[in-house]
Amino acid sequence: MNLRAFSVRYLLLVATFTCLHFAAIAADTLRVEGGKISGTTTADGRIDIYKGIPFAAPPVGDLRWKAPQPVKKWNGVLACDKFGPSPMQGDPAPFSMWSAEFLIPKTPISEDCLYLNVWTEKQGKTTAKKPVVVWIYGGGFVSGGAGCAIYDGEATAKKGVVFVSINYRVGAFGFFAHPELTKESGKNASGNYGLMDQIAALKWVKKNIAQFGGDPDNVTIAGQSAGSMSVNCLVVSPQAKGLFNKAIAESGGGFGRNYPSLKQAEDGGLKAGQDLGATSLAALRKVPADVILKKVFSFRGPIVDGLVLPESISAIYQAGKQNPVTLLTGWNQNENAVEKPKTAAEFQAAYNELLGPKAQTFFQHYPAQTDEQAAHSQNELARDGSFGMQNYAWALAQTQQNKGVYLYRFTRKLPATGIYARYGAFHTAEVAYAYDNLRFIDRALRPLDATDEQIAHVMSAYWVNFIKTGNPNGNALPQWPAFNANAPQMILLGDEIKAGPLAEQPALDFQIEQAAKR
Repeated sequence: MNLRAFSVRYLLLVATFTCLHFAAIAADTLRVEGGKISGTTTADGRIDIYKGIPFAAPPVGDLRWKAPQPVKKWNGVLACDKFGPSPMQGDPAPFSMWSAEFLIPKTPISEDCLYLNVWTEKQGKTTAKKPVVVWIYGGGFVSGGAGCAIYDGEATAKKGVVFVSINYRVGAFGFFAHPELTKESGKNASGNYGLMDQIAALKWVKKNIAQFGGDPDNVTIAGQSAGSMSVNCLVVSPQAKGLFNKAIAESGGGFGRNYPSLKQAEDGGLKAGQDLGATSLAALRKVPADVILKKVFSFRGPIVDGLVLPESISAIYQAGKQNPVTLLTGWNQNENAVEKPKTAAEFQAAYNELLGPKAQTFFQHYPAQTDEQAAHSQNELARDGSFGMQNYAWALAQTQQNKGVYLYRFTRKLPATGIYARYGAFHTAEVAYAYDNLRFIDRALRPLDATDEQIAHVMSAYWVNFIKTGNPNGNALPQWPAFNANAPQMILLGDEIKAGPLAEQPALDFQIEQAAKR
């Protein structure tokens, strides 16, 4: 045998096979706003993935602290095969209960961050439009990005949903206000650029998602933590009218939160400029991004700017001016772990001083007869006083406006080792279950078992049903009753999945009453 001839023929065969292989797994080339894009396809050939699609012009240079501008057109076919940069923030590093799979990739991180990602079933002969979910990440409005592993959209797409994840500006890049910016806008408003990014992405979805097989008239916005608070802002914003009809809000809302006014935010912008030695807007826009990141800390979320947020969220709901949605919302059993709880004596003294005569009622809800009991109550209070109260108040507001709402509590204590063992059903823990992404969880740190897989199977089915129809029930799942303010029921998502009463309703009502007085 001629080995040289054989080798040449073999290499040609390999090259031919490789070309065919890549041709087989390439996603369809599509035309979207800006130009043509290509993507990739999963190994099983079922899901087309387009990552890093620009939905607005890069908000850099003179576009820093401006509303998102139209996307710049490109020539040829743009390869959308990897995530765009995460928004400007510090380098990600595991902390507290959040290991690496809950964080953004280490690189790239940039002001040039306005990109989104789409997962969709490979389009065949059917012309049926699929429901769409748009995922908005958390991170306290100062961190986060769509490239986080547990936000992957493949599993949801395989269940007949077009999954979109979006980036938005955070921290001082996303929420900086200044009198010169207010004047420049022509709309007497500044700040809330991160929310404007989200609205721009939703407008992109409205215009372009049909190219991916999605239904622009059946869009659910979904988010967790700051992403959930963003969802709440979008639901009340007149700028987002008509862009979605359902909302999923996991552990976060704007009820009970006093977002700063435009004047307060502008004053903060003036002070930041003075601290940076940049007293004009032109000078501020020339300050390097890493300097702003290191020195400006006062812009940590939405403001009542009169444009994106005309009033407080509670006021907008009270006036019935919110955008109509059906709502799925809830929180986790162990949202805020108290690292160093007060002793019973310290806890009693603190709340007797804070609440005066009302302290007696407070301690009925959060007893503190022993140090152990006080420690437990402080963890319950940390949950109820933050996410529990916000999402419960939102559910109440929905029912008062005769809008459908489904309430949950995630109670699964994740199996964990080492420092992670103490956190239970922690803040963000539910996300990987809701979107069937347990495969991204580090099993060395969290040895999940068949119970976890079953919870993920049921939760993701509930979420997909809701995205499709506005009702989580179906597929022989345990019945999830709609929320009723007079006899509040919720679904408990844990070792056992079942409906049950909202046991802490009196405590949450007390928290809402106290928040209204602040």
